[in-house]
Amino acid sequence: MKMIAAVMYEQGLPMPFAQSNPFLIEEVELEGPGEGEVLVEIRGAGLCHSDLSVLEGHRKRPLPVVGGHEGAGIVRELGRGVTGLTPGDHVAIAAVAGCGKCRLCLNGRPGICQVVSGARNEGMLATGHRRLRKLDGSRLNHYSGVSVYAQYAVVTPQALVKIDDSVPMDVAALFGCAIVTGAGAVFNSARVAPGESVAVLGLGGVGLTSVMAAREASAATIIGIDVLPGKFDLAKACGATHCFDARDPELVEKIKELTNGGVDHAFEVSGNLVAVDTAQKITVRGGQVVGVGVGKTTAMFNVNHLSWVSEERVLRGSFMGGGIPQRDIPRYVDLFLKDRLPVDKLLSEQLRFDQINEGFDKLAAGSVIRQVLLPHGNA
Repeated sequence: MKMIAAVMYEQGLPMPFAQSNPFLIEEVELEGPGEGEVLVEIRGAGLCHSDLSVLEGHRKRPLPVVGGHEGAGIVRELGRGVTGLTPGDHVAIAAVAGCGKCRLCLNGRPGICQVVSGARNEGMLATGHRRLRKLDGSRLNHYSGVSVYAQYAVVTPQALVKIDDSVPMDVAALFGCAIVTGAGAVFNSARVAPGESVAVLGLGGVGLTSVMAAREASAATIIGIDVLPGKFDLAKACGATHCFDARDPELVEKIKELTNGGVDHAFEVSGNLVAVDTAQKITVRGGQVVGVGVGKTTAMFNVNHLSWVSEERVLRGSFMGGGIPQRDIPRYVDLFLKDRLPVDKLLSEQLRFDQINEGFDKLAAGSVIRQVLLPHGNA
């Protein structure tokens, strides 16, 4: 079928993106689903900082590629052998789906499945196929195995999680990345316990979801940290008990005084190396730093070896929430419907295709939390 999609041909173009146009809006061809694949009509696709880092060239992708990894839609067609889904189902799209067979998947860690990640890194679906191409027949790559900046996508069923039809599609789009990542870091990776103290460094969509999840986990002290104080009112509405400017030269001392020596869990969500260092400094002895944000592929950070060992500090990575999307997303949707995880607060605006590059300018400037592309013009 022919459809409209946002195609990237070059990474690292200069800002403003509204002028350099890293995404070109084009008509492309999408083949129908093959064996073990599903056709989804995309009804919402989020603009994420991970996508921004790809635009900026910090993480390389095979080009040209149809962008987008955070989305939701409606199942339209099933390939041979697909079970558990029906045309008409509303689904969140989770880009971290695993193969379901390797030892990592069998141990409940599909997000770091080596089999699927290899195919995704080469611009293919988990099945090893490409279903996208330009009108002249030349190849287009899939982004993170999903490519949701398009009117339709062919994906594997492992990437789809059926959700309640009552969830608006612009909200549903967030569950595939921002929500599963931010909430999962708290519930799965850190396992925050009632009464503990938490700091979240970086108050974007993922960070604010971590704040909400920490409140749901009954953390006693929830500290939001960002370079943009304009985000603090929203952070407090999401559950933060205190907020601090990341540029405050007395930040570390203030947090240690507030928390009697440091927080139990520091979630570094921005992917900024200065914030990684701060997260280590504000964590109490025996506490843990949870790395959630991703930076440049070449980025390295330092750890004081003596304090790491003698103070029993934990450094933990949490990729896309460190859990199982098919288990976790329905739980998070249920919390949303009960107003215990009010993730609709993250929505800043809805976008048309012709606004996508400008949307990334706004994301880079920090003037928005989550924008959602509506490939068909309405949610």
